[in-house]
This record gives sequence, C-alpha cells and structure tokens, in this order.
Amino acid sequence: MKKIVIRSYMVGMVQTNVYYLHREGESAAIIFDPADYGREIFEALQKQGLEVKAIFLTHGHFDHISGVKALKEACGAPVYASALERDLLEDPQLNGSADIGRPVTVTADRYLIDGESVTEAGMTMRVISTPGHTEGGCCYYFEAEETGGAPMLISGDTLFEQSVGRTDLPTGDMQDLVESIRTKLYVLPDETEVYCGHGGSTSIGYEKKHNFFVHG
Repeated sequence: MKKIVIRSYMVGMVQTNVYYLHREGESAAIIFDPADYGREIFEALQKQGLEVKAIFLTHGHFDHISGVKALKEACGAPVYASALERDLLEDPQLNGSADIGRPVTVTADRYLIDGESVTEAGMTMRVISTPGHTEGGCCYYFEAEETGGAPMLISGDTLFEQSVGRTDLPTGDMQDLVESIRTKLYVLPDETEVYCGHGGSTSIGYEKKHNFFVHG
C-alpha cells in the first residue's frame, strides 16, 4: 500500500488550515475543512494532478466551511460531517457566518457517528466524536498501517499545539472539550501526528506532556 501524503493551505480571515490527502503517485484526493476560496483550492489541486473525491468537515464554524459550496460545485464530491453538527452547519447564527455578513449553510451528503470507519479515495479513517469546541465536533484518525508511516489525526479545533479550541461560542463547553481530549485523543499512540485546524502540527505524546489546558 502506498504512503499517504498530507499537505495543506492556510486560507481565510483567521488562517484556517485546509488539509488534502492522497496516496503517493495517485490522483484521488480527500480534503478537510475547505475554509474559503473553494474554487481556487479546486484549481490548485487540479494543477497538481489531483481529483477531489470527498470533503470532510471537523465542525461547522464559518472559518472551516465557507469554501464548501464552491468546492463541491467544482468537483461534485460528497460532503461528510458529524450527525451531531447538523444544526450548527445549517444555521448561520450558530456557525458565526451571519456575524461577518457572509451567511453560510452546509448540508452534508452523509452524516457520521462516533467510531464509524469511512473509506474514500482508497484511504480509510475512523471518526472520533470530540464534543467541546462545538457539540458535534469530530476528529479523523488514520492508523499507521493506513498511512505507511506514523498514525495521523485531523483534529480540527479540538486540539492545538499546546492549546485547545475556544468554548465560548454556541454549543461549546470547556469541560466536555477537556474530557474529549483526555478520553478520546490521549488514548491514541503517542507517535500520532496531529494536524490542527489552526497553527502548527504536533503529536499526541507531545501534548500529553506540554498541554497545560488539558492537565490544568
């Protein structure tokens, strides 16, 4: 099995990381959290010889979903999201897009549940429900056997490098967030590479030692 390649673009007003993955030497790709400039992202991947087969959302805040419509119109790929995030995705007041004068709604083609495995573009991941930043926030985990290297986690705004996502927005809860990280993420292998919604990447082992938001 060929190794999974992961790359990213940083886009939008709050510098959101948009990740895209494909197997080495293959054109089929998946993308996580198209934050803005959906058409431009599609064209950039096309220039790399990549074809978007699926769009995955970690949660429904405007800075992670504003590019979904244009990207889906360009590539026709299905959109995946947590079933618990449906209300936030479909309500511009809840997802914050109304506050910036650019109302956005997203209806996923498939709603996922905790522990479910999904395969797209020849890559299989497990959905990990991580309520806290939002009620329906989730992460996507790739086993080492799948990546061809270290395990990988797309963490959205649940876990950052030495930080965590804010919880003062609709459906957020700090106690739930810390519990999600401790019981759902910190049980993953220490070598798991964590690709965050904002900022740099990190690892589960590093965060267990250095993230005082979770240990405080």
